[in-house]
Amino acid sequence: MKDRVLRIIDANLNRAREGLRVCEDIVRFAISDKDSARCLKLIRHNTTDALLHNPRLPLKKILKARDTKKDVLKTVDFKKRKRIDIIDIFMANVERVKESLRVLEECSKIIDEDTSFEFRRLRFKTYDAEKKIVTKLLAISDNGQCPIKR
Repeated sequence: MKDRVLRIIDANLNRAREGLRVCEDIVRFAISDKDSARCLKLIRHNTTDALLHNPRLPLKKILKARDTKKDVLKTVDFKKRKRIDIIDIFMANVERVKESLRVLEECSKIIDEDTSFEFRRLRFKTYDAEKKIVTKLLAISDNGQCPIKR
């Protein structure tokens, strides 16, 4: 059973970091917001650090539990919503991050309460960053200057 939980943690750790990287790059390159980019980078690094030196949830064990061959949804195509502009891309990825952090919070409770609390803290930091960044993205969009719009 523990390997199954570790597989869930592995998938969501990857998903959270990937989504954070997309959001970070949008903030860095599309709106040039240094403070928000740093905030997202810190959340991304702290997401990894929550497990990096954790003897109860070591990254080596998590990676060892990875089994992409048994992932029953890896080849299923989902109908995805068309992305219209950079705000849509940001919103889709920040939602992915928040959902993944919630899964990490819940699943790590089984193994280590402190790590679970850290993922909860990061999830709430993500909520705060999202509000600040979306406000800036919408201000740009409202002015008709939304970057990278199709």
